[in-house]
Amino acid sequence: MEHSHRYRAYPRDEVAAAAEHHIDVHRQLYNHVKWDYTNSPDDDKPKEYTQNNKLPEWKRQWPVFAELYSKAAQATVARFHRNLSNLRKKKENGYKVGWLKRQAPSDYRSVTYNQSGFDLDNKRGRDRVASVRFSKIGWMKIRYHRPLRKNATIKEVTLKKEVTGEWFVSFSLETDDEHVPEKPELDSLDASNSVGVDLGILNYIHTSDGKAVEWLDLEDEYERLRREQRNLSRKEHGSNNYEKQRQKVAKTKRKIRRNVLDYQHKLTTWLVREYDAVFVEDLNVAGMLQGTGSARNKQDAAWRQFITLLEYKGDLYGTHVVQVPSRGTTKECACCGVETTKPIWVREHSCPGCGFETDRDANASMNVLKRGFSILGLGWPESTPVETVTATDTADIQRVSASHVIETGSPEA
Repeated sequence: MEHSHRYRAYPRDEVAAAAEHHIDVHRQLYNHVKWDYTNSPDDDKPKEYTQNNKLPEWKRQWPVFAELYSKAAQATVARFHRNLSNLRKKKENGYKVGWLKRQAPSDYRSVTYNQSGFDLDNKRGRDRVASVRFSKIGWMKIRYHRPLRKNATIKEVTLKKEVTGEWFVSFSLETDDEHVPEKPELDSLDASNSVGVDLGILNYIHTSDGKAVEWLDLEDEYERLRREQRNLSRKEHGSNNYEKQRQKVAKTKRKIRRNVLDYQHKLTTWLVREYDAVFVEDLNVAGMLQGTGSARNKQDAAWRQFITLLEYKGDLYGTHVVQVPSRGTTKECACCGVETTKPIWVREHSCPGCGFETDRDANASMNVLKRGFSILGLGWPESTPVETVTATDTADIQRVSASHVIETGSPEA
């Protein structure tokens, strides 16, 4: 299983200067890789290994590239081709995409060391402090708040300077499957130990067993962000005051991101600990954001990040996490399967076919649960939430505030 740990780093001034220089040279190399690819004939575009083989020649022609550690330089070439591959996949899936842009210094902020060229010293010194060495950059201390697992293998290390000026070190780790908890047998799954999750509009998530978790209130943070951005617009671009204010804006954005991430961590951890199987919608996130209305709320939700965390923690805790097609989960009746068109402002499900009535999101979450069982090749259990839900049960939905989740780490009372 692959996962990652991220730590705050505290490089000395001379090490930070060396790191900034190396990151900028890697940026130049990335742009040169892009230039070489773009200017090659359409029928003879270079592969990643071809451009890796060109590195010695480029180092002789441009000595600044010779300053880079060889494995890190290859990782930069891989970075370009990975971005290129992701762009192609989006295009194949129907997204409108442009072309990879040249990286400006403000856009390129990290360097990755793959397989070698780094060392981790966590055997000495104060508790919760360790040191990391990057070849041709130097040693730096990190806040070692979470030790790496003893059985984990470090595959690569990334050093990044955030817009706020803070440095971070991320370890990409690989753990043997024998050290990962086994997931329950599929035959043991039923409606009592499995859950369908609807990613909602009025609520953050709605579960098939009747829990509606509210949105995280970020209005105060967004008001502060608007204020800081107005102050930034009044500063002279490029001045010291502009740079100071730009960092204030960046720190405000970082706080919003961290609040959302903390909220998602607590929700996803609760889900994988509470249930043996979690089924969630496979949403077209980009399509949602390109549409009109509630775009900022959807961005706050960071649904793709939520689903990624859920899948990662499913492997970590031994829980089945399955994405199901989202098309029609709201329209289709969870009881009889008849589809009913509903405008977004209609919040109740009322089936003209069988008379089944419940909350709109509750109906969708039940459909997610049913589709999850179908994907796993399991029959729909005889005892299901649908059989016990009536029109009056909407009032019995357990509504959980976001502040309760933040304080307790769980939607449970």
